[in-house]
Amino acid sequence: MQALIRNMAQRAAKIFRGPSYKLDTNVTVTALMGFTIRRAISLLRCILRGLALKPGKWFFVGTSVVLRNRSFIRFGRGATIGNFVLIDGLSRNGVVIGDGVNIGAYTIIEATGVISNLGVGCRIGVNSGIGAFSFIGAAGGVDIGNNVIMGQYVSFHSENHCFEDTERPIRMQGVTRQGIVIEDDCWIGAKVTFLDGCHIGRGSVIAAGAVVRGSIPPYSVAVGVPAKVIKSRQRYRDA
Repeated sequence: MQALIRNMAQRAAKIFRGPSYKLDTNVTVTALMGFTIRRAISLLRCILRGLALKPGKWFFVGTSVVLRNRSFIRFGRGATIGNFVLIDGLSRNGVVIGDGVNIGAYTIIEATGVISNLGVGCRIGVNSGIGAFSFIGAAGGVDIGNNVIMGQYVSFHSENHCFEDTERPIRMQGVTRQGIVIEDDCWIGAKVTFLDGCHIGRGSVIAAGAVVRGSIPPYSVAVGVPAKVIKSRQRYRDA
């Protein structure tokens, strides 16, 4: 019976996470059954809420998930939306969540801050993950590549307020928007803050607690406030 349960769980995992996904052999059958039941309930939420009508489009939905302006949101196959996540898709390009994406609990994705100035939107690439309690402000556009992993409490702020005129309140002076881009295969530590105009090159590592502005070259390791490149991973690739 234990072998049967493991085999069924492994087959289900490969359907949603790809043929290369393997369960750890140290996971007990009891833990595996509990995990499987929770995933089944999350899948059922997706079906009952009418979020994906075809099996090839099913994804996992946690408890108390809020989806505002649903018509602007697209979910990939096998994505996981954690408990108490809020996604507001209202924007020009909407919110696109790729296959196998994992959005941690209590995360907020907000594509438009005010309806007087519609936001650009957000795209999260295949098999990327966002840690719990994160915030993506995508008014100026946030583009996250494939296979990007993030810790908890990561935040994106893709617009800036204008403040040159001292005679008017800052809130009335408008905003500038450059957008934020995170290329494929990056590792983002916990509590990293991305400011508008950031462009993180492929394969880069951003240390926990960094505040990032401007461009980070591909395969860099960056730390600090503001984030500075301390070394390159390129030499490992070239070795």
